[in-house]
Amino acid sequence: MKSMIKSAMLAAVASTGFAAPSFAEEVNVAFFLQWPTPNLVWKTSGAYADAMGVDVNWVDFTTGTAMTEAMLAGDIDISYSQGLAPFVTAIQQGAPLKMIGIAVIYEANDCFVRNELGIDGSNASELEGKTVAVPLNTMADYAFRKYLDHYNIDIATMTVVDQAPPDGAKSLADGAVDMACVFGGVDTASAAEVGTAIMTSEQKQDAGIGSFDVVTVTEKFATENPELVQAFMDATAEANEAWTGSDEQIQIVADASGMDVEATKTTLAGFVIPSVEDQVSNFFNEGGDAAAAAASLGLVFQGDSDGSQIAKTIDGSFLE
Repeated sequence: MKSMIKSAMLAAVASTGFAAPSFAEEVNVAFFLQWPTPNLVWKTSGAYADAMGVDVNWVDFTTGTAMTEAMLAGDIDISYSQGLAPFVTAIQQGAPLKMIGIAVIYEANDCFVRNELGIDGSNASELEGKTVAVPLNTMADYAFRKYLDHYNIDIATMTVVDQAPPDGAKSLADGAVDMACVFGGVDTASAAEVGTAIMTSEQKQDAGIGSFDVVTVTEKFATENPELVQAFMDATAEANEAWTGSDEQIQIVADASGMDVEATKTTLAGFVIPSVEDQVSNFFNEGGDAAAAAASLGLVFQGDSDGSQIAKTIDGSFLE
């Protein structure tokens, strides 16, 4: 099946007499460790490569900003479950990327305060003057800013250290920072061992603070290889539909994401994987959640975005 898509496309081109377009021999896909999405079952089995007809190379990253950098360098074609925040930041800086799907909806990332400080939502103002580890321009950064806004804390009063979740969790444990904002099952569990989340799940829900990750692609790859992008999205939809949460599937996903089974189950319990229908009708429709959330993030990170620049990069055509 490796050459099925390519052969069909070339045959169609030959019949029309037009010159053959570019066609990739392989596809490089970015994904997160400690992020056990159901499609990792198909990644592990090689079903993506079979469905797409080319080799699919999966490369793990620790942050969505690193994914962006790799995409701009030409090393990554598709990013699966890239945070909306790093995508928006990249677009605001002129990056030629497109949002083509919603990977997963989940509770906002947590920011943990060292237990010995005794700081929670009731006395959050005491965070002023404290040091926090945050992976900048990520969904954890977005959540951090929303928390501070909710508690009327000026971010300028804090010392912010840019650290990926593994480093932030370690800094919190070592006492090098007072608070760490993290994501990923392992790093979240590590931070929770020495810290307390500044907001409970119920408080986040009441405050309207939530998150979702997106599927993104470079404009160049989408233009030159639309069949492969379509095949990737179709395969993802089928992988999600095939998910039953069986012990076998959970073990596969745990191994693929570098987690143990219990941490995987805990993380999965907080995930909502939207169907294609949900994505089309609620996220990629006129005035849908994708554009609204992206515009909101634009305001958080730059303060003057009306979302029009971001809206142009949202493309739901590969869901149809």
